[in-house]
Amino acid sequence: MVRTLSELGWLFKKVKSFISESMVEDVGTVGQAFCAALQDELSDYYKLLAVLEAQGMNPIPLVSESAGGSSSSYLSLRRLSVWFAEPKVKMRLMAVLVDKCRVLRGGAMAGAIHLHAQHGDPLVHDFMMSLLRCVCSPLFEMVRSWVLEGELEDSFGEFFVVSHPVKVDLLWREGYNLHHGMLPSFISPSLAQRILRTGKSINFLRVCCDDHGWADAASEAAAASGTTTRRGGIGYGETDALEHLVAEAAKRIDKRLLDVLYERYKFKEHCLAIKRYLLLGQGDFVQYLMDIVGPKLSEPANNISSFELAGFLEAAVRASNAQYDDRDVLDRLKVKMMPHGSGDRGWDVFSLEYEARAPLDTVFTESVLSKYLRVFNFLWRLKRVEHALIGIWKTMKPNCITSNSFVKLQSSVKLQLLSALRRCQVLWNEMNHFVTNFQYYIMFEVLEVSWCNFAKEMEAAKDLDDLLAAHEKYLNSIVGKSLLGEESQTIRKSLFVLFELILRFRSHADRLYEGIYELQIRTKEPGRERNKTQDSSSSWISDGRKAITQRAGEFLRSMSQDMDSIAKEYTTSLDAFLSLLPLQQSVDLKFLFFRLDFTEFYSRLHSKGRES
Repeated sequence: MVRTLSELGWLFKKVKSFISESMVEDVGTVGQAFCAALQDELSDYYKLLAVLEAQGMNPIPLVSESAGGSSSSYLSLRRLSVWFAEPKVKMRLMAVLVDKCRVLRGGAMAGAIHLHAQHGDPLVHDFMMSLLRCVCSPLFEMVRSWVLEGELEDSFGEFFVVSHPVKVDLLWREGYNLHHGMLPSFISPSLAQRILRTGKSINFLRVCCDDHGWADAASEAAAASGTTTRRGGIGYGETDALEHLVAEAAKRIDKRLLDVLYERYKFKEHCLAIKRYLLLGQGDFVQYLMDIVGPKLSEPANNISSFELAGFLEAAVRASNAQYDDRDVLDRLKVKMMPHGSGDRGWDVFSLEYEARAPLDTVFTESVLSKYLRVFNFLWRLKRVEHALIGIWKTMKPNCITSNSFVKLQSSVKLQLLSALRRCQVLWNEMNHFVTNFQYYIMFEVLEVSWCNFAKEMEAAKDLDDLLAAHEKYLNSIVGKSLLGEESQTIRKSLFVLFELILRFRSHADRLYEGIYELQIRTKEPGRERNKTQDSSSSWISDGRKAITQRAGEFLRSMSQDMDSIAKEYTTSLDAFLSLLPLQQSVDLKFLFFRLDFTEFYSRLHSKGRES
């Protein structure tokens, strides 16, 4: 019995030693609260010892005296063991907690103590609840301060929300995160995420948006949840009240954040501006810019000045409906010359960029703008090909109309001429069919559909995380469906081969029609003197009908061979491109194949090729 009673002293010594050590160490506010709770229990234990010490001064009566009804206020070992039964249970539990929490702090310490509260003994359960209310008080005060004021008062690193010193544009993404090791087990991960986001929203409004309206929203949230702003509003065991406070604060502060982004900083308008300019949705602006900047971009990149291109951009804005846009939008639109080498042309390095300023740079980060740049370069390349085909058509129409005026040429040469013109027009029709349908797919099936989905998700967004996720989904949809993803490298290379062939065709078509034009002049004026300077494209022209006929025949045969070579390469490359479309994961790309081969012309052609 003496050995059993001595255990209580050993347990007391362990608890007392922990409290003494904690007084000289930085155990944090939660550790200090834990020590204060232990000290309160030891104070009750001291009171019991004082009572028992007073009783110990009374003599133990003899058996005869006891039978005579003498005083029973005395101590024996058996009575002492009865007195110490309940304190021993508490002291054992405190000793266990001391051993468990010796190397823990903050939320981790509160979570470890919480695990011991799940007990069926009412004595133990009540004792642990009282202890936890004291221990968790600093932690819940940190939560209240964070979700209502955005303040992170955590000098000892005890809170499960951690801040990092970052640039303003990275505040939302990298400025704060959860420290899962400090997350107590009585706070669920989903609730912790909402707590984290609510405080981040306050700091984003305060730092990035220079807004102070969040304070009114926080006051409304505290009032709606029934929680005052005084300290100690919520304690351990009031999980429902905590969730209600966080839900009310998150709803109001997130709404305030989105209202500031949409109304003051015009987030939707800037997204639309990026779609119109970087994604080439403003047709008249793009067409005029292509017309005036095209000749300059054909020169070597080293000879092109970015200031001159900026002047072209300003001229395109003034000549199109873009001039009616908000000046803030137009001031953000700039010309960017990408890094280039000695062999690059202006077409290879020209691009547009859109300047994102705080707080919009949280959404339009450098990586996001680099994706937009990739999409712009792809669309600009596609527009260049379309512009080249339009240029061929402008040249083709008048020449086709006047091609029957070569009455002085031999019939064989006229047949060669008509054959070359027909070959050129047929090839143009094939290329124009492909480019028109592919551009329709990009501009409507990809860009417009993705924009409509993004607009719906913007309206449905409840917080900045939802908005960021919607924008990322929108951009990834464009990148993936436009064959710009990593998984589309093979088909993208095949597409670029087609683009290069169309540009080669433009060069050959220009040579053909320049030659036809010179031939028309020579057939109308056969006596023209030869001492006039001739360029390389018309060097074959000489005086005399026979010489003209001979050189014309050689030129047309050469051009026909070149056209046949391009047509053969184009057919092979197009067949390779179409064969890759059904293998793509996107349903829209499979539908593109259906649009391109609506009459099954290419399928039958491919089948005949395999049979032969």
